[in-house]
Order: sequence, then C-alpha cells, then structure tokens
Amino acid sequence: MPGEKLNILAAEIRTFLIDTLSRTGGHLAPNLGAVELSIALHRVFNTPQDKILFDVSHQSYIHKLLTGRAAQFHTLRRFKGLSGFMKRSESAHDAFGAGHAGTALSAGLGMAAARDLAGEDFHVISVVGDGSFTCGTTLEGLNNIASTTKKFILILNDNEWSIDKNVGALSHYFSSLQETESYDWLRQHTKSIIEKIAGKEMRRQVSKLVHAAHGFITPLSFFQELGLTYYGPIDGHDIARLEKILRIVSKQNGPAIIHIVTEKGRGYAPAADNPTKFHGIGTYNVEDGSTRKGSIITYSEAFGQSLTKMAADDPKITAITAAMPSGTKLDIFRKSFPRRFYDVGIAEEHAAIFACGMAAQGLKPYLAIYSTFMQRCVDMIAHDAALQKLPVRFCMDRAGLSPDDGPTHHGLFDIAMMRAIPDLIMMQPKDEAELADMLFTMNSIEDVPSAIRYPRGAGEGVPMPEQARLLTIGEAEVLSEGADVTLLALGNMNATAAAVRDLLQEQGLSCGHTNARFIAPLDKATILRLAEGSKLLVTLEDHVITGGFGSAVMELLNEEGNTTPVLRIGWPHRFIEHGKEQQLRELHGLTPEQICGTILSHLSPR
Repeated sequence: MPGEKLNILAAEIRTFLIDTLSRTGGHLAPNLGAVELSIALHRVFNTPQDKILFDVSHQSYIHKLLTGRAAQFHTLRRFKGLSGFMKRSESAHDAFGAGHAGTALSAGLGMAAARDLAGEDFHVISVVGDGSFTCGTTLEGLNNIASTTKKFILILNDNEWSIDKNVGALSHYFSSLQETESYDWLRQHTKSIIEKIAGKEMRRQVSKLVHAAHGFITPLSFFQELGLTYYGPIDGHDIARLEKILRIVSKQNGPAIIHIVTEKGRGYAPAADNPTKFHGIGTYNVEDGSTRKGSIITYSEAFGQSLTKMAADDPKITAITAAMPSGTKLDIFRKSFPRRFYDVGIAEEHAAIFACGMAAQGLKPYLAIYSTFMQRCVDMIAHDAALQKLPVRFCMDRAGLSPDDGPTHHGLFDIAMMRAIPDLIMMQPKDEAELADMLFTMNSIEDVPSAIRYPRGAGEGVPMPEQARLLTIGEAEVLSEGADVTLLALGNMNATAAAVRDLLQEQGLSCGHTNARFIAPLDKATILRLAEGSKLLVTLEDHVITGGFGSAVMELLNEEGNTTPVLRIGWPHRFIEHGKEQQLRELHGLTPEQICGTILSHLSPR
C-alpha cells in the first residue's frame, strides 16, 4: 500500500474497532492507541516467519485484522468466536498466547534463543506496555537479553507516563539523529576504528563516556547499561517514522529497545477522556460511549464499600492492589483513605510480600487481586504469610468464570492451588451480604492468613447489612435437611443449589441444602452428620472439580470412614473456553436442570 494511504487505513481501522466493539465489548482504549504501531510492524516484518508478541495481548486486535481475521471479527469474545487475546491455536500469526502481563519479553527471548541454536534468521519483536514494565518477570527478562542473543527487538509502548518537557526536547532531538542509517553505520564503525587505533580498552572507555553523556539527555539510558541500544522516545502515531526506525533496527547487529509514546483511546473522545473505563468494556453506545449499569450491586462494589466502612472504625486496615483499583473497586477505599491505599502496579508477588511486611508491623492489610492473577502469589501465601502466621487478608475477585475473557482469566483453580497450605483460612460467601460478614470476620483473625473468593458481576440482589456479623470460623449454614440428597453448596452455587433442591423435591425426593461457607477449615461435624443422614452427598462449586471443595469433602469422609457416596458438581478438569456464562454452563452440564438430571441418574443408574 502506498505510504500516503496508511493514515486512511488507520482511520478506517479505528472506525471499525469502535463500531464492532460497541456490540461485542472488549479492550477498546488500548487498541485505539496501538493502530499505527501495528500497521508499521506488519509493514516491516513478515509474520508468521517473524514473531510478534504482544504483552497481555489485549492490544492485538489490529494484528488480528491485518492477519486475515477481519471477516470474523464480529465474533470477538463470543462463544466459538475469536479470542480477545492472542491464541496460538487460532492463527499461525499468533506467536505466543497470553492474557497475563509480563510474558512477552521472556517468551520472545526464549524464541530468539531457540532461533539462534537452530541457525535460523527470523526477527522476534516483543511489544510491552500498559504498565507491564513494572512486572517482575519483565524486569528479570530484561536483565538477560544481552547475554542471550544479538538479535532481539523490544518495543516499550508507553501510554501512561509523560516525558518531562525540558528533557523531552533534547531527547527528541537525539532520537531524530539516531533515525538515520548513516548514524547507525557511523556509530558501529567509529567503535571499530577506535579499537584499531587505540585498542579495546580505549574503545571501552570511549563507550562509557558516550553512555554517560547520553544519560544526560535520554530519560531511559539505563537500557544501554543492560546491553540494549535505545531509540526514543518516538511518536507512536507517526506511521512513517515508526516504519523508518523499525527498518533501521531490523538491520542492527545487537538487541534494541524502541520507546514509543502513544495515547490510549486515540480517535474516540469517550475512550480518550476515560481510558480506564474503556480499557476493558462491555457493550456501549457509539455516539457518546454510555453504558448500561445494572441495578444490583456487584460483588466488587460490595467488597469496596464494606472494606471502606470497616476502615472508618479501624485505622489499622490498609488496602493493596496490583494495578486494579477500579476493577477491584478499591477506588472506593482510595477516595476515603488515600494514605492507606497502595497500588503497586502489575507486581502481584511484590504485593503479597509487601502485605506480609505490613502485617508483621501490626497492620491489617487486605490484598485484592483477581483470582487468575493471585495464582502468582501462591508461593508468597505459603512461604511468607502462612509459614510465619501473618494475618494477611487475600481477597480474590473474579473467582469462578470470567466468561468473555476465557481461559486466561477464569478463576477456576485457586482452591486447588491454595487449600493444601497449612493454617490458611479460606471462605466464599453465598451473596453480597455474606461477603460483608466474611470481611468483618477476617478483620478479627490475628494469627493466621485468610482468603476469600467471590465472583465477577452482580450479586444476588440482597440488601447490604447495616452492621456485618462475626461468623464462627469453619461453621457451615444448614438451610434445610433431607433424607435422600444433601446439597453442599459453596458461594454463588447456593442459588443453583436452591433451584436444584426444588426440582428434586418435585421428583418426590427429600433434599436438603447447606451453605458450606468455609473451604478451610471444613465444618467437619456438620458435614459428617449430614452425610450419615443422606443417601447421597452432592457438592457444588464454581471451580474445577479436581482438587477443589468437593475433593476436600471426599477426603474428610474417607478419613473418617464414612461410606456415603459423594457426587462432585463443578467445572471439568480442563481450560474452559470463552463465551456467555449461560452458554458455558449449558455446555458443561451446570444448569439446575442438568444437575438435577445428573443427580437422578446417579441415584438410579441404568
């Protein structure tokens, strides 16, 4: 395509994204900021031979459009449609799938190392941005680039911080000097000439002097100390300039970092004015960007409101998150107690140990992270919190399904990962009111860590309590008893259990229903009593059945010599695809009607 038409293409892509995502939802603001970069990358490099990796990969929508998936784009994040992230099984152009931050640099470096060992010659380009540079894995990988390969391109897509004006003018001047092939040739050959005339030691000393001088005018000169040639900052919306610098760097003998500055939400005023809202959004009105808000409070809002209310009475309460203040609704807490709120960036492991340090000094830290990201903290929960009996409160939002986001974001593995940790109290509320009770209960725990998991989206519509209750640790709530079947439900599966109970009773069965509340410790006495009085014990959980809550109940009965059969209802031991929640529940047999049928067939096998 002629270069002068590329800006027209960029405008068409933005219009297409704004229109399509208004119906599918998705990561609009990040992709509007990555249009020119994506075009330039595909102008210079040839995928799938060359490998382009997007960190988190929620900025890969334009990449998908430019690699043959425009006609399918209306299926984005829909059942059996395109993923909202890069996915290796979706396209050969998707070099590496990811939905978590901090993977692109290390994965790309691994690909470059494999390429070098195989004697191949393709390019590897890792695009990192949106705060991913604060991720520990990114920083670890950064330290290993120069010692691993001589051919690697790292792009820092900077859309969150600004460059100081005084330094910026000089930096832009210096970067414009670098954007010539003659400069790159001169830099390399001058080093060789110095070495020939005065030896390697003089070349080393001159290089140190150049780096020191460069440090006065380049804000990110420390990259050079890590063995990377630094280019930038560069206007990330100037396609011609991006293409030019990419072509220069592609011919360079040595790893390089290109620092580009972009604007989130560019080209769509609602997204540019509110990039947080449009970072990841559901359906919206194209004309003004408005969205429809549900009338029922979400679990996240119930968490934020309850913790803020508690903090007003307890000055020891602190709140920590990892780049998710709005998603976890700790922005509610931040407004009231800004000095007691900490956003550490995309650094979950640091956040967990940071919380342990606070707890060691007598504070009451609440760490709120999505379940899928809390996976990174399992070592810290075991080694730093539980082993030392530090009362950190781990709050796992989005436990269960994150339907449209799919397998990278479903919170279906936290129980199995964490329930083996000694002295960790784990619980899950049946509704938003009980969430407030559990948070209040956690605040009273002073000698061990505790964890609470709660789902994405709207609660059950129950009123929030004026005063939260203190629950007895490890005590279940028996709602009704039955001689034939006992349903032992965890968290949001209690609503499903109530519907299943009604269906079984219509079949003439005596069915009981208990809200388990606690995963660890289990209410041993109540569970054993219910099992002895029923023909079948059925566990229901919004979690994989392998190693989950149902497995814990089976282990208990086995240890106590109880032979009552246990039927575990939950998600199969596999990665669950993306789609609407009802579609996924129907697909995997988790609707009340399907569960009822499974129980009946278990009671009366053919």
